[in-house]
Amino acid sequence: MIDSEDLATLVRAYNPNADFEKIIAAYNYGREMHESQFRHSGEPYFTHPVAVAALLTEQRLDDASIITALLHDTLEDTRSTYAELVDRFGLEVAELVNGVTNLTNLQLSSHETKQAENFRKLFMAMSKDMRVILVKLADRLHNMRTIRHMRPEKQAKKARETMEIYAPLAGRMGMQSMREELEDLAFRVLNPEGRSSIMRRFVTLQRETGDVMRKITADIEKELENKGIEATVYGRAKKPYSIWRKMQAKEQAFSRLSDIYGFRVIPGTEDECYAVLGAVHQRWRAVPGRFKDFISQPKSNGYRSIHTTVSGRDGKRVEIQIRTRQMHEVAESGVAAHWSYKDGVKEENPFAVDPAEWIKSLTDRIEEGDDHSEFLEHVKMEMYTDQVFCFTPKGEVVKLPKGATPLDYAYAIHTRIGDSCVGAKVDGLRVPLWTRLRNGQSVEIITADGQRPQATWIDIVSTGRAKAAIRRSLREEDRARFIKLGRELARQGFEHVGKRVTDKALKTAAKQLDLGDGETLLARLGSAEVTTRDVIAVLYPDLKGFEGEEVAADRAVLGLEPGQHVERGACCQPVPGERIVGITHRGKGVVVHAIDCDNLTELEDETTRWVDLHWQPGRHAAVHQVTLNLTIGNDPGVLGRICTLIGEQRANISNLDFVDRKPDFYRLLISVDVRDVEHLHRITTVLEADSDVAELSRHKDTMHAP
Repeated sequence: MIDSEDLATLVRAYNPNADFEKIIAAYNYGREMHESQFRHSGEPYFTHPVAVAALLTEQRLDDASIITALLHDTLEDTRSTYAELVDRFGLEVAELVNGVTNLTNLQLSSHETKQAENFRKLFMAMSKDMRVILVKLADRLHNMRTIRHMRPEKQAKKARETMEIYAPLAGRMGMQSMREELEDLAFRVLNPEGRSSIMRRFVTLQRETGDVMRKITADIEKELENKGIEATVYGRAKKPYSIWRKMQAKEQAFSRLSDIYGFRVIPGTEDECYAVLGAVHQRWRAVPGRFKDFISQPKSNGYRSIHTTVSGRDGKRVEIQIRTRQMHEVAESGVAAHWSYKDGVKEENPFAVDPAEWIKSLTDRIEEGDDHSEFLEHVKMEMYTDQVFCFTPKGEVVKLPKGATPLDYAYAIHTRIGDSCVGAKVDGLRVPLWTRLRNGQSVEIITADGQRPQATWIDIVSTGRAKAAIRRSLREEDRARFIKLGRELARQGFEHVGKRVTDKALKTAAKQLDLGDGETLLARLGSAEVTTRDVIAVLYPDLKGFEGEEVAADRAVLGLEPGQHVERGACCQPVPGERIVGITHRGKGVVVHAIDCDNLTELEDETTRWVDLHWQPGRHAAVHQVTLNLTIGNDPGVLGRICTLIGEQRANISNLDFVDRKPDFYRLLISVDVRDVEHLHRITTVLEADSDVAELSRHKDTMHAP
């Protein structure tokens, strides 16, 4: 552990005007507070806050950030209080320490709904003071560097949280070095075999090809020297996780990956950046589609650089990044560059973004969703994706995530434009709405009155804002459709018990079920969240015939012993007219199965439990529930027509459950009350004849025990 003077020396190297007396006082106070505490490794606990402070000196941060790092665990883990921190170190430090403590208490890897709410709190903390996040990221980095001392299950939890939350957040803030190290440290925990495999292949590659980086660096330096351009050239191998991710994305083996080395060229001026680009492209052939100019179109976090990939020595792909020294500092530190000091004064880097403006630009694009999962989806999209920059017909710039489509562009302009979109032109040419936009393209949206969002649009767009708007519109349309369907289901159910459905009856049932009004009840019926059985049960609790199964079930079959209880198997749902067999169960009586029930194969050797049964003509229950597995077209009116066809066969729909909803089809389970196998056959015949029924089968539940 470095002592207070060593830490002061690290700060003095970039900020000789720092308040060293206050920093040393914070060091001594933190050491005193953590005096009796130890880490999992057995080291004194205070070694951790000191290491976090040292990490922040690498970013040349201000006094308050360094002091906060030294004290960031005092409120949570020691007898220290907020008031004492204010008294000793001032309100600014106390607020920062309290902010870090609040972030530490967030369980960011928990259940999705809670995770979304915690993301809201995280962004709220960021909006108050970005330095809270900088301290927290340094805290996480040191914890990941020393994670081997934790229990395996704790390591896995921390690593997943790092990979899902903190590494993408660091990347979004432009802190690329920290992002890469966090990812690699998490990768070491989550997939040690994969990482070791990458490292072994690296060693083999270097043994076979020699020092490739030194050779390529020399090639670039020589070419720049020939052009009279002064610049510094750095070469580096990409991190194991970066290579692993590329292998998974491209489904390629390590041996087929060519651009596993990256090079940075740092000239003196912006003009020289383009001169370097020209020299590189003159000397080596550029790889199509691998050029990005983030100098003319910088990222929202201030990142500026030119990226290009060329076929270099021996035909190997070489990725080259070109930027000035000031651009490079922002590329390494990201938003943190705003607080960097140099020679005792706050450095004025023209490329460093104002953190308040940055966080506002991020949160402005994260609109309030209708539910937590939509908010979480939007936040993760915003954190994980790079941006593309497109132009309106008037030349205004629209920022979108990488992979965005003209529909995303339309919703970025205005929700009304997105909802009424019928087509798009990119650079003057008509293109499909699923076209992926590229940097610098001009986009024009074609709209039409009466156009409404389609369900297929959800799979086309990539931004959270567009997805939320489309879902909101579809929900409004679905409600009207579900109300219509619910009214048909209610009519069938009420007629089945000899009653007539009225608005008053629906209103009364809605009140009993705490659903507000009759329309809400109908919508819930149509979306299968409430069944007609539920509605009739609260209105007419004395009606037993509706349940069918309660009508003399023990007299429905022949072959039982006197007083022996019988029930239908839920796995195969046998109906009169089908060959059946009984299986005895201790304390349960006899369960009736269809003779072809798959579950019976498990009992082939237990013949003593088998009972030969037959349906008793005219004595079985009036209705038997059978579940049908349907795949139908996702078009307006199809589901309502299916329900009408069933109703026309004098059968009641007792339950409806959506299993899968896709842009072009629905898969659902419909429970129908039938009299016998002939009644069931008539229903399936009319359904199979419908052109919008793609598949129809009788649902077999193999999960139920025989």
